[in-house]
Order: sequence, then C-alpha cells, then structure tokens
Amino acid sequence: MGRAELDKDPHDVAAMFDGVARRYDLTNTVLTAGQDRRWRRLTREALELRPGQRVLDLAAGTAVSTIELAKSGAWTVAADFSLGMLKAGAQRPVPKVAADALHLPFADGAFDAVTISFGLRNVADTARALAELARVTRPGGRLVVCEFGTPTWTPYRIAYQDVVLRRVLPAIARRVASNPAAYTYLSDSILDWHPQRRLAEIIAGAGWSRVAWRDLAGGAVALHRATRPA
Repeated sequence: MGRAELDKDPHDVAAMFDGVARRYDLTNTVLTAGQDRRWRRLTREALELRPGQRVLDLAAGTAVSTIELAKSGAWTVAADFSLGMLKAGAQRPVPKVAADALHLPFADGAFDAVTISFGLRNVADTARALAELARVTRPGGRLVVCEFGTPTWTPYRIAYQDVVLRRVLPAIARRVASNPAAYTYLSDSILDWHPQRRLAEIIAGAGWSRVAWRDLAGGAVALHRATRPA
C-alpha cells in the first residue's frame, strides 16, 4: 500500500498498522540499527517526568514506548487507533486505550504530559491532533513529539532521501517486516513530512508555547518539546 492509495484515511492507516503489528518492534530495531531504544530514552528524559504524574503516550503501538516512559515512575497510558498494534503489545503491563488522535477519549487537563513518537505524520490533520493533545494536558504540562525530520547537512540529506528511504529501507523491510509493502508508505510519508522549523510553527499554532527542538541522527529524527500555557 503506497501513499497514493492510502492518503492518510484513518481506517486504511489503522489497517496498515494492523498488518505490520506482528513484527513491528523487530523491524523498527533493525531499520534504525538499534537507535529506536535511544530515541525512546531521550523522549522520556525530555518529558522530565516525576513519579505519580499522568502521561499519555499517543500512537503508542505495541506500548514499547509506554514501558520506557513508565521507568520514570509516572502513571502511563498507551493509546493507539490500531487494535492490532495494541493486541501485539498485550503482554506489556500498562493501561491501553483504543483512541483516535483527532477525538481523544479523555477529559480536559487529564494529563501532566503527553507525547507522540513517529505517529504524528500519520494523522490526517496534524494541527487538530496537536490541539487535542493540548486540550487533555493541564496548564503548564508538557508535550514531546519524536518524529522523522529533514537532515540539516545537504550531502547527508540527499543520500538519506535517495538511498536510505527509497532503496535501503524497502529492501530491509522485505526481509524482516510482516507486511513489507506498508513500508513504501513509510518512506513516502517521511519524504513528505514537514521540516523541523515548520513543525515547530504548527505546534505553536495549535496552542503550545516555548516550542523548541533537538535534532537527532543529523536531523533525520527530531525531538520537539513544548508547554501548554498556564
């Protein structure tokens, strides 16, 4: 399933992730050469969580990212719109909720912090999802978005986009993924995604303040951090 056929229809995206759920964690670790573990740790650290705080992990998939957040002592809940992904992580001991990023089933100000990793670009309306995350975050609460970005060094950006995304990623996916065709969409969605500065502007426009970001992997991944105004 390529991007042209998918077009971010929620039902199609959910079905795609249902199809890759069985080997999703393994595929991510292989595709990132193990860097996914480091990115999860950095996301947790950027949230500055404290024991007893309430944290929403949106687009949590199999909840491997939620388990990392729970290491802080915070109460964490995994939310995702793919039932297949949630079922694949059923053995992980954190609360799990089937949820649409555009209509979160939580009360206003329910969380001290919210985060979404590698899922924001899959949402049909980025700004609306960010506004929903702001709604369920208490005043003064924190947001961290871990997402693919645009490499800052031109030679690396060209090699990353032309070689890694268009050739290497699909080749590896054919060997390890449970639904290799879905990774054509993955490549396309990364290539079409916003550069870091533009995403920061969208986050600010959705009601967040003090927006900043940190490049990882030469800008191929970025951590955006923001605060809900008090």
